[in-house]
Amino acid sequence: MKTQHRKNNPYRFHGAGLGLRRDIMRPLADSFPSQVNFLEVAPENWIGVGGHQGKLFRKFTEQHDFVCHGLSLSIGSPAPLDEAFLHKLKRFLKDHEIRLYSEHLSYCSDDGHLYDLMPIPFTEEAIHYVADRIRRVQDILEQPIAMENVSYYAAPGKQMEEIDFLNAVLTEADCQLLLDVNNIYVNSINHDYDPLEYLKAIPEERIAYIHIAGHYDEADDLKVDTHGADVIDPVWDLLDKTYEMYGVIPTLLERDFNIPPIPELLEEIDTIHNIQDKWKAEEDSHAQQG
Repeated sequence: MKTQHRKNNPYRFHGAGLGLRRDIMRPLADSFPSQVNFLEVAPENWIGVGGHQGKLFRKFTEQHDFVCHGLSLSIGSPAPLDEAFLHKLKRFLKDHEIRLYSEHLSYCSDDGHLYDLMPIPFTEEAIHYVADRIRRVQDILEQPIAMENVSYYAAPGKQMEEIDFLNAVLTEADCQLLLDVNNIYVNSINHDYDPLEYLKAIPEERIAYIHIAGHYDEADDLKVDTHGADVIDPVWDLLDKTYEMYGVIPTLLERDFNIPPIPELLEEIDTIHNIQDKWKAEEDSHAQQG
């Protein structure tokens, strides 16, 4: 069911969301679970799709809140922005009443696609370059977009810390943040920093929604962001801390492969709701005392 806008709700959707993959479309269409409040897709996978799949997708977007999480914007690329794609995207977002468009603060192309998310150098020059491109995207789409803090495994040309780079880009571009809690955890292990200190430095007013996912343990000091496993307890704990700091925020479960049966996915959706309900109760208690 689509969200009705309310003055006291700063978010354009609510609750717990799920990434919509083709493998799970039919079972979801047959019996849509009430605990899934919104869905997310990569627009590149659906722009121009017709036939039976296109009609089924249209049925979903007519009945449920949707966000789009892009794959190919390549905001940090040295190549020019693909403005032809952005105009197609603008029509797609409007046609399906998509609530928000987000992308990765990384790059994945130059003359061709690299099929991976590459780290943008944490430099002053890169801040200005990327922020200018984000502003251009927002001008074309005529709406704010959210950039995601990404996992990375090397930091070429690093002149500042990741969190300082992220915050500088958000401020200069005047865009929103897709806060990926699993990426904070993965990066904190791989690059040896305190995830709670990182979290405390996030600009609360820019958070649009949250991603949570599983990852692969390559070694004790190397985690790989895969979206192909269950969420682990330390990541759930970090989500809990996020709500404690910033209140309850719409949160989406990402699962891109090794996708389990729907009931198992819903167990993790239920965990999101349980943590959200805990902090909603805290907020209600404080409101009553006040």
